Amino acid sequence: MQIFNRSIKLPWNSLGLIGVLIALVIFFSAMSEYFFSGVTFRTLMNQIPALTVIAVGMTYVLLIAGIDLSVGSVMALCAAVMGVMIADFQWPLFLAFFAALAVGLMAGITNGFVSARWSIPSFVVTLGMLEIARGGSYLVTGSETKYLGTAVEFLGAPVPMLGVSVSLIAAVCVVIIAQLVLSKTVFGRYMIAIGTNEEAVRLSGINPVFWKVTVFAIAGLLAGLGGAFQLGYLQSADPNAGIGLELSAIAAVVIGGTSLSGGRGSVVNSFLGVLIIAVMQTGLAQLGVSEPAKRIITGLVIVAAVLFDQYREPLAQFFQRKSNA
Repeated sequence: MQIFNRSIKLPWNSLGLIGVLIALVIFFSAMSEYFFSGVTFRTLMNQIPALTVIAVGMTYVLLIAGIDLSVGSVMALCAAVMGVMIADFQWPLFLAFFAALAVGLMAGITNGFVSARWSIPSFVVTLGMLEIARGGSYLVTGSETKYLGTAVEFLGAPVPMLGVSVSLIAAVCVVIIAQLVLSKTVFGRYMIAIGTNEEAVRLSGINPVFWKVTVFAIAGLLAGLGGAFQLGYLQSADPNAGIGLELSAIAAVVIGGTSLSGGRGSVVNSFLGVLIIAVMQTGLAQLGVSEPAKRIITGLVIVAAVLFDQYREPLAQFFQRKSNA
């Protein structure tokens, strides 16, 4: 079947994203004397682990032509569970960590099962889960921030000699593994096939429901992991954490070239999208741009990325002809 052999990434696209990233660094370095420094880059890199792993899950979901609006709230709920287990019930860190992952996994399975089993648009299902998880985070914490201090400090603290956190190292490992799964395994080919033509997959004897539930389960599990990373970075469980994070994840993934209609994407490119978003937000903050203006600019970037997606195939064919000439 042709759908199983479809290319999932374009090398020129990755180079283009790297070019955009370099251009942003040069621009903000020229505009602010404080941007191009080790402190700025270390701070920036230690802020992105949660968004990185959530963007990985979002890449998988968009690949199958779905969407998950609940990841920010699920992340907050998982962090709340983990924080309460440690602060109030004195659970060991590793048990609280697995409890957070379990909560995220169950939220993802619920999203996937309801959406796939009853053919309900994932937009609607995950919108409902967004409210459920956010309400759950308030209930778990009693609408109060749980301060943990040194109990989770090592997750967000820079590793000596490296200057980056354990969370960032783990997040980069997740990116590498997820890209290998996407490009080298049968599961990866199934995701691309479902996003390209789900009916053809069904007619070929493959049950798309199982694989779609699996994808949403992975997204929920990674939201739980993101909650642990966020907990380590903030050293507190805030029931308001992660508001709007799903939009940042979608922005990063779309900027990275994953198609909103499914069937095409790259985890590595999504990570480059995360870096672009992070550099842009940090640079704008250093230039004194207000929060409303930053949101407007981010929204314009998303729209531009979606418009670019409409012309991606013609551009790919153009560069292919150039390379063959």
